[in-house]
Amino acid sequence: MGTYTLKSIGKSTDYMTIVREMEDGYVVRIVRDEDGYSDVTTDYISKALFDSCIRTGYLTKVSAANMPNIPAKAKAVAQSTVVTA
Repeated sequence: MGTYTLKSIGKSTDYMTIVREMEDGYVVRIVRDEDGYSDVTTDYISKALFDSCIRTGYLTKVSAANMPNIPAKAKAVAQSTVVTA
């Protein structure tokens, strides 16, 4: 599905991974580096908003070649699966 970097202010690099595609959007996991620990949230984003974020450069797809540059802890959290009821 894909992992994306989020445009951030400062040195932090935040990541978003698409967990599941739905009819009108995506379930995403966002991993933010907060002073040495990962703040992980799972949320929904509409396809229209996702496409707008790609067009404006707020989201940038992480290529397979750049995956090693993602901190190991953030990569593990971003790629873990979501368990839903």
